Amino acid sequence: MRAVPKVVWLLAAGAFANMLVAYTFIYLVLYLTGPRGLPVTQAGAIAGLSGAGLVAGNFTGGWFGDRFGHRRTLLAAATTSGAGLITLPLLPIPALLVVLPVAQYAAGAVRASNSALVAVSVPEGARRQGYAVMRFASNAGFTLGPLIGAAIAARFSYGWLFVADGAGTLCFAAYAARILPAQGVSRAAGHGAAPGAAPRLWAELRARPAVLVLLGAIVVTDTVYRQQYSTLPVHLAAHGYSTAFYAALLAVNGGVILLLEIPVTLALRRAAPLRIIAAGLLLVGLGYAVLGFGTSVGAAVALMLLLTAGEILYKTPATAYVADHSPAGMQGRFQSLYAGASVTGTVLAPPLGTALYAAAPSLLWPLCGALALCAAFAVFATVPFGQVLAEEGA
Repeated sequence: MRAVPKVVWLLAAGAFANMLVAYTFIYLVLYLTGPRGLPVTQAGAIAGLSGAGLVAGNFTGGWFGDRFGHRRTLLAAATTSGAGLITLPLLPIPALLVVLPVAQYAAGAVRASNSALVAVSVPEGARRQGYAVMRFASNAGFTLGPLIGAAIAARFSYGWLFVADGAGTLCFAAYAARILPAQGVSRAAGHGAAPGAAPRLWAELRARPAVLVLLGAIVVTDTVYRQQYSTLPVHLAAHGYSTAFYAALLAVNGGVILLLEIPVTLALRRAAPLRIIAAGLLLVGLGYAVLGFGTSVGAAVALMLLLTAGEILYKTPATAYVADHSPAGMQGRFQSLYAGASVTGTVLAPPLGTALYAAAPSLLWPLCGALALCAAFAVFATVPFGQVLAEEGA
């Protein structure tokens, strides 16, 4: 871990603190249907717009970073997101349709900027460790955050969740302004987007077919992976399991990641990245395939353990792989493509999963398993394209 520079450790500390209060999306529908009195359909539509904004911010945040500097983009996006969230309890419903997606768009740009800053700050060969540190910090904050949010909602009101999230994001912006150098990492990515940047991006992607295949595989797998947040709780409830049991499964996921992700990353840091990623996608598929044989306590626990193992194997190496294959001056755009692909499931998973579950519940889990297995095979088949990097074990 000595190869991870100080600025990344400091950024990870800020990400941990920010994730402690970044829980509003968890309680958004409850807030809209409760204090705001909206019907479920309208609340779902607003939540969908919010998710679309988050995905769009992830896909495009790196473009701003390449053009204007990743530090500047991070500060602007965090300030915009924080200011929007902190005002939400005071806004009328029509204003939420604009402000909430904008705030979430900015939050997505923050995530992309964080990822790009790691890419330009950590030397090639150590980026897996850098991203593992960031994921550890974010997951630790997210593990504790919902508990804090529940306490705030119970003691005060749901509206205060947005105030806390917004204030925390503004504090993160101030902290980042202090710890990130005005020169250096923020401009290390290049000299700005040149005319014809979009055609150049496509040309660079076509020159890296393994990256293109990986991005597609991540979109498919993320849609499968995030069924645990949409159809899985519905499926468990239909089989008589309580919300507490579902929460315990999610706690297993967070706890195992905090315990094992960094040690596993260090142990496998010299292994061929594409093969590790393919193995992770394979485990995600096997996890959902388990439910095809029944929904016992053992099957549910096995599902979560396999999903968690798959996440540990594929998420950090995939992020680092895209960073290692980014051309000079385009690290932000490449990280944005990966960041966007890695959250696409937040928009696709709920409608697709619930629609299939309603029509053919016995088909959903085998199909999820098959899709993830196909994604794993596609990535494994690209190994020859990434042979140079695989041999280096970067």
